[in-house]
Amino acid sequence: MKKRLIAILAAALSALAIPFSLAGCTGGGDVLRINEVTHSVFYAPMYLADALGYYEEEGFEVEFTNGGGADNTMAAVLSGSADIGFCGPEAALYIAIGGSTDAPKVFGQLTKRDGSFLVSREPEPDFKWSDLEGTEILAGRKGGVPAMTFEYVIEELGVNASLNYDVDFNYMTAAFESGIADYCTMFEPTASDYEAAGNGYIVASVGEQSGEIPYTCFAARESYINQNPDKIEGLLRAVTKAIKFTIENDASVIAGYLTAYFDGTSRESLANSVQAYKDIDAWVTNMAMEESAFNRLQDVIENSGELERRVAFDELILTDAAQKVYDEIY
Repeated sequence: MKKRLIAILAAALSALAIPFSLAGCTGGGDVLRINEVTHSVFYAPMYLADALGYYEEEGFEVEFTNGGGADNTMAAVLSGSADIGFCGPEAALYIAIGGSTDAPKVFGQLTKRDGSFLVSREPEPDFKWSDLEGTEILAGRKGGVPAMTFEYVIEELGVNASLNYDVDFNYMTAAFESGIADYCTMFEPTASDYEAAGNGYIVASVGEQSGEIPYTCFAARESYINQNPDKIEGLLRAVTKAIKFTIENDASVIAGYLTAYFDGTSRESLANSVQAYKDIDAWVTNMAMEESAFNRLQDVIENSGELERRVAFDELILTDAAQKVYDEIY
């Protein structure tokens, strides 16, 4: 855990001098800067809120940057190069344990289960999790929620497999294609694109097997939240409305709005990705995190040996604004 905290702080210092590359930007006006852990259809409601004009209705525009990992996303928040971090809550948890001044607080949850899919080199229509016995899997970096969730799944099932933590998140697919490991976990639309290219085969949903867990959330420094309550509430309102739209509309309709945010990915592939996440019930309806879910997250982190101490729910999680918005919309 200490190594993880040091890595976040070191990345924060680097972020002061090194700009992040843009994943998408609306341009002009009052801008809310969001650094996302990666760019994925898993976060479809966040982009739909932009495409449907919900952010504009709240009086601001959103600039997305891609952190390429939760450590980098939280570092962007700490350095001030981003207003909001969108990543797994474990990154904020590590900082809370470290006792940082003006530490980030988690104020809204978007996804409630793992969004990765297990990809095999060969078609396995009758895949069983026990088939992973004795294999090597690229499952993410050590200490990250994707890797820890995968660890939790195979340990619960009693499967002995080797997890490769040596490849950075952004390079996992390339490493797998180069011949490393027997299986690789991928988010959408990468998994569907990879399968469509004939390079591999989706055999299972990690999130379907792992059950519910607070997987991806919005966090900001406590001072920013206190100084910008209207923006925080506006962001939550816009995304909550977009979640409702996502749940109530067909995947093909949603895909039409997402094409501008995934250059080079076909509408058909995007629709398949959206449907895959619909099928596993990936998104919350109420963005106020539940204490039981937060405790389960800490169980998963503790299971992997990455938790120095457990953190009280109220020490890290804010729910009032998200609950207010949910009550308004529903």
